[in-house]
Amino acid sequence: MPDKRHHRGAHPEDAEQFSARHWPALREAVAELSWLLSRGYAEPSALKLVGDRHNLTARQRIAVMRCACTDQALHSRLQRQLMPEDIAARPLDLDLDGYNLLTTIESALGGAVVLIGRDTCWRDMASMHGTYRRVDETIPALLLVGQTLAQLRAGHCNWWLDRPVSNSGRLAQIIRQIAQGRGWPWTVQIVANPDQVLADSDRLIVSADSAVLDRCGQWFNLARQVITTHVPQANVVDLR
Repeated sequence: MPDKRHHRGAHPEDAEQFSARHWPALREAVAELSWLLSRGYAEPSALKLVGDRHNLTARQRIAVMRCACTDQALHSRLQRQLMPEDIAARPLDLDLDGYNLLTTIESALGGAVVLIGRDTCWRDMASMHGTYRRVDETIPALLLVGQTLAQLRAGHCNWWLDRPVSNSGRLAQIIRQIAQGRGWPWTVQIVANPDQVLADSDRLIVSADSAVLDRCGQWFNLARQVITTHVPQANVVDLR
């Protein structure tokens, strides 16, 4: 059945499952899962243990998993995180985890839940399953990213997109057209494994992917900067 969605909007059950009354249990679950992972417990069994203890739904468990991390990872990620003033002080070139960043901004604009994880990263609940579909929020999200980077006086930005994801070519064309029309110093690369490229890069990384954050050098929380500056109405759930 074709995907006819036009928005990166909220899941119909999220208003209840991520309402304020659930935040204490979700935050406790994130803390407990992080404690178990820090002590070598396997993620699937640890998540089941914590999820069962708090009677969490499937989507709540996904949120807890995305927001938890080990103590070691937390310390390392925070040590390597740059702040907006660090970028404004000296023009820095950036490598952007394209889909990871874009779907988070789209979700914020569409009213979907945006999570704040233990490591301070802002993450969405969307999943593409091998196909990216342009939605009404795509162009506005790209424009907000560009405006934010311009305000920060960032240097050259390279967007990395996944070749295995359908429609990467179309999205790359949209990004290039927007950048050309506004004189933004952007390039777009489509590769088989952006995570590997980002992990090995010596430029400033923009990603909320744990696998990238644990292997890259310095990184910047661009999704947080865009949303706090331009999307104050976003449905942000802080699970720290």
